[in-house]
Amino acid sequence: MPRIAFVTDSTAFISEELRNHPDVIVVPIIIISEGQEYKDGVELSSDQLYEIIRTDKKIPKTSQPSMGQFADLYEMLKEDYDQAIAIHISNKLSGAVSSSNSGKDHAGFDVEVIDSLSISYGMTILLEKGLKLAEQGGDAKTIADELRGDISHLKNLVLLGSLEQLYKGGRMSGAQFLVGNILQIKPILNVNSEGELVLYERIRSEKKAVSRVIELFKEDCEKNSVQSAAIMHGNVPEKAEEIKSKIQADYPNLNLTIGEISSSVAVHVGEGTVALFWTTR
Repeated sequence: MPRIAFVTDSTAFISEELRNHPDVIVVPIIIISEGQEYKDGVELSSDQLYEIIRTDKKIPKTSQPSMGQFADLYEMLKEDYDQAIAIHISNKLSGAVSSSNSGKDHAGFDVEVIDSLSISYGMTILLEKGLKLAEQGGDAKTIADELRGDISHLKNLVLLGSLEQLYKGGRMSGAQFLVGNILQIKPILNVNSEGELVLYERIRSEKKAVSRVIELFKEDCEKNSVQSAAIMHGNVPEKAEEIKSKIQADYPNLNLTIGEISSSVAVHVGEGTVALFWTTR
């Protein structure tokens, strides 16, 4: 049985179990604020990030790990592992996949790099399954091929907490921001099958938007066999708990995880955001 390391980046949701797993390595995304660089999950807490977002005129920026960082990591892993599987954020949202591929080539290490075409808990689903498959035996390519086949079954809906984050990040004009605030528009986003973050629906009012996200999830539960689900939130655990209770009222046996989105994701979607991730058979 080959010794396989599992690499991911810090946009993934990393549970305590994964954090303590000896074969899981998380490469931090870099967050840049006022010319200062911070390693996501290492040098900047989510509370500190949200304070920066609230007070600074310009929102922080993120930077993918460099090819050199991945090359150094893979050189190190060669000493203890035969192969590696790297699961990264969608290449439409970050260049981590490209850096990881270049790093493995430079190091000359056998790494299966997987573009999850997802973000946050979507990556976690693949990571957790990959670890289980590795325990059962098989090489990195066999496991990676199965995980790539699962990507099309990953689903998600993202309810933005505030339009201000899009405006400050330059993704919305001043007029759109003003009209959106006046009309209390709550956009529901989705990382689509191409790995792009796109507008799914515009909903009037927070309450209706939450109800719509739950409605869409329940519709998919009726059509497909939902295997697992998670609610990721940006510093609003009470909102996540509310959504969980409403879903479990109809699906009491569904395993539904609650977690916090990483700082590198929060930079772009903002405080107050809630995202629902699930996978179907």
